[in-house]
Formats: sequence, C-alpha cells, structure tokens
Amino acid sequence: MADYAVQRCIEALRQHNMDARLLPDRQALFSLLQDELLKPGMTVSMGGTQTARELGVDDLLRRGPYTFLDREAPGTTPEQVQRIYRDVFSCDCFITGTNAITVDGELYNIDGNGNRVAAMIFGPRQVVVIAGTNKIVDDMAAAERRLRTVAAPKNAQRLGLHTPCAVTGHCVGGCHNAQRICSSYVKLAWQKAPGRIKVLLLPEELGF
Repeated sequence: MADYAVQRCIEALRQHNMDARLLPDRQALFSLLQDELLKPGMTVSMGGTQTARELGVDDLLRRGPYTFLDREAPGTTPEQVQRIYRDVFSCDCFITGTNAITVDGELYNIDGNGNRVAAMIFGPRQVVVIAGTNKIVDDMAAAERRLRTVAAPKNAQRLGLHTPCAVTGHCVGGCHNAQRICSSYVKLAWQKAPGRIKVLLLPEELGF
C-alpha cells in the first residue's frame, strides 16, 4: 500500500476516535506495548489473531507481569475457553488483529463465534488492533473481497476445517457447511469512547 494511502488511513481512523499509529518496526511495537499500553497487574487477553502470533505478542503476554486470559494454554478445556470468552468483556486490554482496514478509517472483520468482534465493540477497557499495512484496502468493496478471497479461506485452512473455501481458496457463496467461520460481518466505523481502540500498523505483510 502506498505511503499516502497509509497516512490517509491513519488520519481517518483518528477522525473516527481511534488512536492510530504507524510504527517503524517490531521493536517499536514491543516497546510501546511494554512501556505504555500494558501495565503490570493488568488483565489482558488476545483474540484469534495470526498477526499477533507471528510477532510473538502471545509470548510477551504469557511471560509478562499480567493476568493473561489465555484460551490456548495447555490443558484448557472447551468449557474453560467459553468462560474466557465471557471474562474478556471485563479485561483491561484485549489484543486482536483485523481482517481489513479501509483508507477511510473503517475496520472490517468476519468472525465465526463472534467473541472477537463482540469484544472489539464492547467490554474491554482498551482494544489494541495490530496489523500489517497489507490489511489496508481502498474501500468496503475491496474489504469484502479480501475477506472472501484471503482471510476466510486461509483461516479455514489454518484451522483444518472442511469448508468449500478451504479447498478452493475462495468463498463459493451459499455455504451452509457446519464448520463455516463466516458468521458475523462487522464494520467498526466510529469509537464512542475516544482512544479506546488503538490501531498499531507495521510496514510489512502480516497475518491473513
């Protein structure tokens, strides 16, 4: 994505009451998280974000001085995962990714269970969205295409699901597969609590 488009996206996100920043590299991201956004003793959690995993943010949360609501901890039962989904709503910080960001400053996401988009909308005191600039698209139509041809198929493949998109690499439409992960399509266009959502961009290709 061209530099002018990235800057336009950042300015638009700020106009929509979101704190948006372009960070120079991964080290700057970790410094910001540890020195400013995450405080010792905070209760934190993380959505199903491939970007944060690629960066090692989950490891930071596990070894840091935080109470980490970790749904992927060894031995976690399905019942405990469901409890974590609900406990996230009262946490201090929720870290997640996003499937697409328009240059007009809108976050667009697709979700299966709905726990990720629900927490982005309401609950956690702070939501930190980490994304590569590869997630920035021209408009909502491009965001929709990205979800159907990149995000959903790759996530279905990553999860080992037997959906049509996992086989074809793109949405085939009219899917009624029991393992379908395209349940909720959510556009975040405005944040009522100024700065609650923080969008941290890195100038590289990350996640799906």
